Amino acid sequence: MPDDETRTPTLGEAPATTAPPSGRTPPGQRPTGPSPWFLRLVMAGLVLAALNLRPAITSLGALLEEVRDGLGMSGSVAGVLTSVPPLCFALFGVMAPRLARRFGAGAVVCAGMVAIAVGLAVRPFTGGAAGFLAASALALMGIAVSNILMPVIVKRWFPDRVGTMTGLYSMALALGTALAAAVTVPMTDALSGSWKAGLALWGVLAAVAVLPWTALVRDRGNAPGQPAAHRRKGPAPRITRSRTAWALASFFGLQATAAYITMGWMPQIFRDAGVSAGTAGLLLAVTMAMGVPLAFVIPRVASRMRNQGPIAVFLSACGLVGYAGLYLAPAAGAWVWALLLGVANCAFPLALTMIGLRSRTGAGVVRLSAFAQSTGYLISIPGPLLVGVLYQHSGGWGLPIGLMAALMLPQMIAGVLAGRDRTIEDEC
Repeated sequence: MPDDETRTPTLGEAPATTAPPSGRTPPGQRPTGPSPWFLRLVMAGLVLAALNLRPAITSLGALLEEVRDGLGMSGSVAGVLTSVPPLCFALFGVMAPRLARRFGAGAVVCAGMVAIAVGLAVRPFTGGAAGFLAASALALMGIAVSNILMPVIVKRWFPDRVGTMTGLYSMALALGTALAAAVTVPMTDALSGSWKAGLALWGVLAAVAVLPWTALVRDRGNAPGQPAAHRRKGPAPRITRSRTAWALASFFGLQATAAYITMGWMPQIFRDAGVSAGTAGLLLAVTMAMGVPLAFVIPRVASRMRNQGPIAVFLSACGLVGYAGLYLAPAAGAWVWALLLGVANCAFPLALTMIGLRSRTGAGVVRLSAFAQSTGYLISIPGPLLVGVLYQHSGGWGLPIGLMAALMLPQMIAGVLAGRDRTIEDEC
């Protein structure tokens, strides 16, 4: 790592004079930072945590029909279930910075992994829809705080490798998403067809992720990402006065709506069209796996462009074609539609990239990220619920798919507005 006396602390990094708990140096010697083995432990923790940030959602999507039948859920209640993730992300994600300031980012992520493990292990055996929802909310609470604090951990422990480490945990996140979609049904079949055991086993992966984070429980650092050198440098911009901030929040919310509808309902669309449960899970896995390579490509391309609107238009157009295919020939062209919807879902890394490009300061990026993500997740809550209601009352997928396609149009417009070459400081 660079010399502590010549490197300026970055946003979210500990001051150069403060050695991490596991990197203490003897009295009278200059701090040299954490040891290589400790950094490798943090790296392993990041990867394991990222692997656990989506299986709670995509594993349920693959077995939604069995869960509905087993718990006696109506289509509307199942729609509520698919709306719980963005609701929890909006509510609990806001708490992450305050919790991290109080207890330390490492301790909060460790607690988040514990919550995920307990929630996933317990929810299939609660005996009813209400208990299933409550246990799911516990797991999603852990996902919400961990999701917000991943970039903080990267900034703190890998300030000179932010891009590499962000790409690593983004790839692990996409891998965990796709893996849960692909193997949940075969794993359930291997367990005598018990959907309860098939869902509960994902709690084991979360329990494994707890282990490396126990080494960071006592790390209080400068979480959630504002060392003293970056605090109180003047009045912060009023985010709500920025049209770009609102456009970015809308774009984030609409892409999140599409993503959670896809994760929650796409396997059921294919199964109702005659596709087997195992193949439907694989199709969802293909859709989610598209995020692995594109999470690297899209941010690099977007950061080199003055205006990211064309990328937003292209991604939304892929979504429109994919939804049209689901309506016209869901089974015949299933793999093509899954690929196209996977490309469309990569609006998420584009949104994160634009958050970083739409402010000139680190403090501005933090405020814009909090505003865009919390507001965006609130916007996304009604979408999966409305799909469930339309599906139940119409008896088919025509109206729900029409809704999904229609939402691509405002997403396209919001992406164009958010992609303009300007910053929130200019507008505030």
